[in-house]
Amino acid sequence: MNVTDLQQKFIEKYGESGADIRVFHAPGRVNLIGEHIDYNGGYVLPAALEFGTTLLIRERTDNELQLASTNMDYEGTLDRASIGQEKTGEWTDYPIGVMVQLQGKGVQVTRGYDFLYHGEIPNGAGLSSSASLEVLTGYAIQSMEGIADIDTVELALLSQKAENEFVGVNCGIMDQFAVANGAKDHAILLMCDTLEYEKVPFRTGAYKLIIGNTNKRRGLVDSAYNERRSQCEQALAILKEQLPALNYLAQLKPEQFDTLQDQIKDEKVRQRAQHVVEENARVLASVEALQNNDLQMFGQLMNASHESLRDLYEVSCSELDVMVEEAQRIPGTLGARMTGAGFGGCTVSLVHENDVERFVSEVGAAYEARTGLTGDFYVCGVGEGVNELKEAK
Repeated sequence: MNVTDLQQKFIEKYGESGADIRVFHAPGRVNLIGEHIDYNGGYVLPAALEFGTTLLIRERTDNELQLASTNMDYEGTLDRASIGQEKTGEWTDYPIGVMVQLQGKGVQVTRGYDFLYHGEIPNGAGLSSSASLEVLTGYAIQSMEGIADIDTVELALLSQKAENEFVGVNCGIMDQFAVANGAKDHAILLMCDTLEYEKVPFRTGAYKLIIGNTNKRRGLVDSAYNERRSQCEQALAILKEQLPALNYLAQLKPEQFDTLQDQIKDEKVRQRAQHVVEENARVLASVEALQNNDLQMFGQLMNASHESLRDLYEVSCSELDVMVEEAQRIPGTLGARMTGAGFGGCTVSLVHENDVERFVSEVGAAYEARTGLTGDFYVCGVGEGVNELKEAK
C-alpha cells in the first residue's frame, strides 16, 4: 500500500483537519551473519531491510491518543494523562511502552495524536516487526514534539527497554539498533555489549537478499536458548582457569581455542564453544569480504555459518535445513543460512537477480514437497534506518 493510499485511509478513519499528516518509516531487519554470539561477547552483522512499518500521525486538538493499524482489528484509545497506567496485551502495548520510556527521559507527550500504522513485515517471521514498531513510534513522537536532533542509539535503547519492561519480552538490543541506525547499502557491525558499531558497505549489485520464512512454529527456542547459554558459561569457566583475563568466549581466536579445547571434556559443551569462537571469526571475515566487495567469499561464510549452527550449536531444524539445502542448489545463490534464534523462523540467501524467480519457484516447490509446509519468500535490498518521509507531505 503506497503513501497516497494510506493518507486516504487515514482521512477516512480520522476525518479532515487543518493539521498536517506526517509520515514516518522504520525498516525490518535481518541478521546477515553472527548468530548466538551476542551473549558471548561477539559481533553481529544485521542490516535494515527495504520494507518495514509506516506511521501516519497528526496532532489533535484534545488530549486523546488514538492508535489504529491497517493490519490489526484492535484499536486503542487513551488520554495522554493515562499513558502506561494499564497494559492490554494487544499490539498497542508496544507504542505505549515507548511513550512511557520517553516520558521517563523527559520527553513529554504534550498533546493528543491520531496514529495509523501499516506494517509490511510478517508477524512472527523473525524480521523484527516489534522493534520496527517501537523505534518508529519513538522517532515520530520526538519529531512531533519538536526534537530536531534525535539520538538514534538512545532511541534503540529506550525501545528495547520498552519491550523488556512494559511488554515483558526479554529481547536483546540488536533488532532495535539495526532498525534505528540502518543505512542504505550498508550492514552494521555491532558489539552488543558496548554498542560500538561501524557501518560496513554492503554493495550487493546484481544480487538480492531473499528471506525465506519456513512457517514452522518454533517450539524449543526458550528452553534451548537457556541450555546453550548455560553450556557456554560452563565452557568459559573451564577456559578461564587457563586464561584468567578471559571474560567472553568470543574473545578467543580460533587458533587459541584449538590449543585449549581439550580442557573441555564434555563434547556438547566443547562444540557450543567452538561455534561461538568460529562464528565470531566468520563475522569479522565477512566484514573484510564486504569491504573488498567479495560477495563470493561472503556467501561461503554464510554457508559455513549455517553448518555450524546445524552441527555444533544444534539450533537448526529439518525445515530450516531443507530450505537452505534447496537454496544452495540454485546456481545464482552465493550463500544461504538460517537467521535468528532457530528451530523455525527464517533463512537468508544472497541470490543473483536473474535467478530470483527460479529461486522462489523451485525452492518453494521443493520445500513444500519435502516438509509439507508452504514457505513464504521476501525479495529485498538493504534499506534506510528510521526516517521521516518528507516527500509524502
